[in-house]
Formats: sequence, structure tokens, C-alpha cells
Amino acid sequence: MIELKDVAVRVTVDGQDGPKTLLDGVALQLREQRIGVIGANGSGKSTLLRLLNGLVLPSSGSVLVDGSSTTERIRAVRSKVGFVFTDPLSQLVMPTGREDVELSLRRSVKNASERAARAEAVLARFGLLHLADQSIYELSGGERQLLALAAVLAVEPSVLLLDEPSTLLDLRNRELLRRTLAGLEQQIVMSTHDLELALDMDRVLVVDDARIVFDGAPAAAVEHYRALCAASFEEAQQSREVQ
Repeated sequence: MIELKDVAVRVTVDGQDGPKTLLDGVALQLREQRIGVIGANGSGKSTLLRLLNGLVLPSSGSVLVDGSSTTERIRAVRSKVGFVFTDPLSQLVMPTGREDVELSLRRSVKNASERAARAEAVLARFGLLHLADQSIYELSGGERQLLALAAVLAVEPSVLLLDEPSTLLDLRNRELLRRTLAGLEQQIVMSTHDLELALDMDRVLVVDDARIVFDGAPAAAVEHYRALCAASFEEAQQSREVQ
């Protein structure tokens, strides 16, 4: 289980009096298998995800993954929690997908031939063997995203974090990603602007202005978020009319 206890994240910004709050007052227990996080750009979605594997540390409060604190036992946390970034090119560091999957296995599988066999099996599982030895720069955005996902899943994390994974994908590759995620056994926590993907989740959090403003069933969460967006649009229109 993932637990956040009264978590806040604050950062110092040059030229600004006092720290900027990225998240505040977050208290959650995440037990469901598929959890979505939706909200506007800059609302705190990505900060929330990065808290869950220690890429961001809380300024106050604590984040626990199966009882391990992200501030005190970061290696134990990251052995359980995998992270897939929005842009796979920021994650795929080797020339080919095969090499990237093997690299992710280097710490857990010391024998080179065993590591190669494990990488082959992972690539086969996701239907990626035909792409394994191509340059990552020759692949489509969807193919890169699936390779990045395979590299993370190769080490068998129990939790998978995905930060807006469909942002760079066309419809075909979005559907491929959607079906792939549906077949995974890991607990998934995913931030997304894709409200259809959010509706596939078991539970959805709505983040607005650094706070969790809704936590519940997917359809109700999406409706709440749409209402927030409509209210924000009306407020902006009224502000322009006054000016």
C-alpha cells in the first residue's frame, strides 16, 4: 500500500517572496489497482506522482510504500516502484530497445547471458522483438513508449507510475498503450489529460491548485474536473470583459 501522511511540497523560486507550494495537505491511502490523477497543467499532478518513488521528497509529512519511507529507505522504495515519463526519449538512454531493457536488468541479473535471455523474454511479451535492434530514433512515439514501459517492467516492480503516457501518441498507439496497461498485474498510478483513460481506472484523484479537491469514482471525478474547467473558463472570460 502507498500512504501519504499530511504531505506538502514547497520550493524556493528566484524572485519570489517565500516558497512556492506545489502540493499541500495531501493525505491518501492508495490501495486500488488502477488509480488515475487528473487536473490542469501546473496543478500538482506530476509532483504527486514523483513523490511516490522519491523523485520529489516531501517538505513536510511522509510518503510510505509498503511501510518504507521515501526519505529514509529510497532504494527499497525504488525497487518496488517503476516510473514511466511522458517523453520516452528522456528515459531510453541506449541506442536500441534491447540494450535499454538489458541495462535496466543489470543490477538484478548479474550474468550477461541470463540478462540477455530475460530481456528477450520481456520484449517478446510486449510484442516488441521486431523493434528490439532498431535505433530508438527510427521508432514512432508509440513504439518508444512501449519500449520504455518494457524496460521499467523488466525488473518486475509492484507499482507502476505513468506521467501522462498518452500525450505524444496518435490514436492507434494510444489504444495499444491502453490495452497493454489493461493487461498488467501491477498497481498503476497514472496522471493523464486523457479523460477516457481516466475512466478506465478504479479510482480517480482530481488535483487543483496544489490540493486534492476530489477523490472517488472515475465518472464522478471526470464530471468534477469538467465543472472546474468550466468555472475557470467563465472566470477568465469575466476578467477579460472587465478589462
